Amino acid sequence: MPLLSHYNTLSLVEAGVDEAGRGPLAGDVYAAAVILPPNYDNPLLNDSKQLTAKQRQQLRTEIERDALSWAIGIATVEEIDRYNILRATYMAMHRALDALTTRPGFIIIDGNRFAPYKDLPFATIVKGDGKYQNIAAASILAKTHRDEYMAEQHQRYPLYGWDHNAGYGTREHREAIRQHGLTPLHRHSFNLLGDGQLSLF
Repeated sequence: MPLLSHYNTLSLVEAGVDEAGRGPLAGDVYAAAVILPPNYDNPLLNDSKQLTAKQRQQLRTEIERDALSWAIGIATVEEIDRYNILRATYMAMHRALDALTTRPGFIIIDGNRFAPYKDLPFATIVKGDGKYQNIAAASILAKTHRDEYMAEQHQRYPLYGWDHNAGYGTREHREAIRQHGLTPLHRHSFNLLGDGQLSLF
């Protein structure tokens, strides 16, 4: 696997940021911010979607051990429904940055949009989780922490398959909604049945 790059923004302390959970029908949205040591290289780092669950867990352990600072931010289902998923995602990203123990001088974010954070300069990078190591690290932490959370919620609401679909709109998940209705973790502002309707009622 080719080694991902360093962004190397004028030698500033740099945080990579990514999210997990924008698309699912249920559950909070998660974001991670990661500051890796200067010249840190891990040849296994890649977009979390390109890795197996076992690889993600191994890398999570390594990232959390090796990072200068890392943090998770969360925006709740209630916030997603109140503010919309895009704004809630920015809230989660800002909360992750707030929780870093080291203040970055620059931020790079996976995707093409971001809400400015305090006075820090930033760059958005499409498919950045497959290009830069600190965004890849953030991608892995966001996904593994959110998957863990959804597996825990599966214990409370076992009818929807969240231990393996993570709340996404699979046929199984939507059929369970039809049969059993909604839980408090379902996003009412989403098209839950896939039929163009934003509500079951």
